[in-house]
Amino acid sequence: MSIDPAAETARWLATISPEDLERAVAYTRGGHWLMLWGAIVSIVVAWIIIRTGILSGIRDRIERRRKRPKLVSLVVGVVYLLMSSVLTLPWAIYQSWWREKQYGLTEQPLAGWLGEAALSTGISTVFMGLLIVALYFIIRHARRLWWAWGAGLTAVAIIFLLLVLPIFIEPLFNTYTPAPDGPMRDSVVELAHRTGTPDDKIYIYDGSKQSDRYTANVSGLFGSARVAMSDVMFAKGADLAEVRGVVGHEMGHYVHMHSLWMAGIMVLLAAIGFWLVDRLFPLAKRLLGASRVGDVADPAGLPVLAAIGAVIGLLSTPVQSTMIRLIETDADQFSLVHANEPDGLSKALIKTAEYRAPSPSAIEEFIFYDHPSVENRIRMAMEWKATHPANAPATAPPPAAAVTPTP
Repeated sequence: MSIDPAAETARWLATISPEDLERAVAYTRGGHWLMLWGAIVSIVVAWIIIRTGILSGIRDRIERRRKRPKLVSLVVGVVYLLMSSVLTLPWAIYQSWWREKQYGLTEQPLAGWLGEAALSTGISTVFMGLLIVALYFIIRHARRLWWAWGAGLTAVAIIFLLLVLPIFIEPLFNTYTPAPDGPMRDSVVELAHRTGTPDDKIYIYDGSKQSDRYTANVSGLFGSARVAMSDVMFAKGADLAEVRGVVGHEMGHYVHMHSLWMAGIMVLLAAIGFWLVDRLFPLAKRLLGASRVGDVADPAGLPVLAAIGAVIGLLSTPVQSTMIRLIETDADQFSLVHANEPDGLSKALIKTAEYRAPSPSAIEEFIFYDHPSVENRIRMAMEWKATHPANAPATAPPPAAAVTPTP
């Protein structure tokens, strides 16, 4: 039986209640403004740190008798990272905890959030502190081409993180357990065999500890890669078709090596960003009143680099969003081809609409959305179903009252 993809898409979207839709739109568009305010907060924090003179004072005390560039970059880098974390903490609480709480997207108590934030800060301070030492070593020795070598350093850092995150870092925040025996695991294992995905790396984790979002992810690289589904999926009634649709999407990321594609994109953006930092540093230094900071090779100028990076990051949002959106579209296509669950995938996508407004304008989607809109993703699934009638599942969208995202 032939179907009308547009009509089927409309039927799926109609399963979202008006109240939930209004809340999703408010949450999503408020998040767009947070990008701007986040950049402003970063600039203000950079200005405050510069005005205190603490970083330049540390540099002067360490180098009072002789030059110690590596020690200066390490100590100044760590102090900067800790100061920045403390100064941005109120904003981080509002953005990542209070606002999520207000929209019903987390049940995590503030104490739990603060504990994880402290752990994350400790880990990132160690890692970023070492990166800062390496970056300033490159700036001092490569000089005019430091931005290109800096992009190479970014590549090394990204590959390292992809390898160690699922093994050492993510287990510090969540518990990962293999998907239990049963029809769901059997179906996922069969799908893994057909797609060339390791069947011993399918996990369920306690994502509800931090968030009520219906989500799954793939992390790691090569032998460390794994597909992980949040327990929220099952708390919200994920059935076998949904699981296959969602896991098929994540397997698409693995099989098509999207993590490496993303790494390449990030390295390219890093090269452009570092080049712009090199050119804009003198101007930004004057605007921020950093009179005690030397040239771009001075670690005391870290806040200047951060302020420039915040502006570049904000302006490059459409580019980053578009690149990621293309990868997510490819993963959806992979799921449809290999899992062949257009209705299951659509049912899962409806449940993500509580934190991602489903039908943005074309301009809004282009600028802000790092995933295709729920409407466009469902439309693609229904077009697949319409052109593959012999294999497509026969289940129809549930009635409007049957699928209501948890508030």
